[in-house]
Amino acid sequence: MDKVRKIEDSDLDAVEIGAAILGTGGGGNPYIGKWRCRQELRKGNKIDVIPLDELPDDALVVSLGGIGAPVVGVEKIERGDECLRALRAIEQELDCKVDALISSEIGGANAMEPMLTAAQAGIPVVDGDGMGRAFPEMQMCTWSIYGHKSTPAAMADEKDNVVVIRNTRDEVWVETIARATVVSMGAAAAIAMAPMRGEFVKKAAVPNTITQALSLGQAVLDAQARNLDPIATVLKQETGKLLMTGKIVDLERHLKGGFARGHIHLEGFGNNQGERGEIAIQNEFLVFWRDGEMEVCVPDLIVVLDADTGLPITTEVLRYGQRIAVLALPCHDLLRTPRALEVIGPAAFGYPELSFTPLDRAELGGA
Repeated sequence: MDKVRKIEDSDLDAVEIGAAILGTGGGGNPYIGKWRCRQELRKGNKIDVIPLDELPDDALVVSLGGIGAPVVGVEKIERGDECLRALRAIEQELDCKVDALISSEIGGANAMEPMLTAAQAGIPVVDGDGMGRAFPEMQMCTWSIYGHKSTPAAMADEKDNVVVIRNTRDEVWVETIARATVVSMGAAAAIAMAPMRGEFVKKAAVPNTITQALSLGQAVLDAQARNLDPIATVLKQETGKLLMTGKIVDLERHLKGGFARGHIHLEGFGNNQGERGEIAIQNEFLVFWRDGEMEVCVPDLIVVLDADTGLPITTEVLRYGQRIAVLALPCHDLLRTPRALEVIGPAAFGYPELSFTPLDRAELGGA
């Protein structure tokens, strides 16, 4: 489809679905963010989208979104202006005016947060993001991987607290300090990072991901309306691979250090009858094993869909007995470089014994 120039009320259901699929289980459930965006549009505010190639080189662009454990968002509802207050804190700290916003991750609720904040602030949101999916830690953004210094960064919660992180030794320390802060804020808050110049964003961003989320979600809705297989639609749209259909027979999930961590154990059905699957979780789905053998791991995308409806299931709503389809989608090339794999390869998540073998787009039928 053509590049998105504006998000309309009628687009939001599709963006919600597409963002949840690309979120690989994390990024937070986008449902509430969708309704907050809808509310802003009905107030007469706009969600303008600027294509990456039209972003001025000297524009000041802020990456922002939610930080914390997605499962907390089920019970701890945001006030709705947390990202806006974090943005204003950055502008005050640096005595500047930000020109545009961009999502730290297109996955889940963090696809919606920049749109919501853009509508509130009256500035556009850039058609791209820093992950092309969702990851659990902030240094896993392409901005950090390719040289941006994220401080000063500002955090805001629903209780009117604002914390500014002025300087850190490196990007990992931004994550470490922010993670400790968000735990004290109740395990969910907003964060805005130091502004980037448009010239850098055009090189480091995963491009056109708002367009991608909208197009993907619309394809799923169209498939449902025409009584077609939505899972096959996602696979075709994203050049993906069906790994397994199975039932969740054991679910281990706990909150630790500001993350939802655990494992899903699956018993295959249909064409996968007799097979056993396992998925590792740290906010997102990280590794998929079949009968004890690793098949797919980060940074490629592992997606869990409802086996009957084809709709995405995020980590916080996983339940024993659910019938799911597990898909693998290839990540963007920016996530596959040696420099990127040092930060977002399996070793970064505690699996040094695993080796990342990228999904082959050509084998899967893509370009």
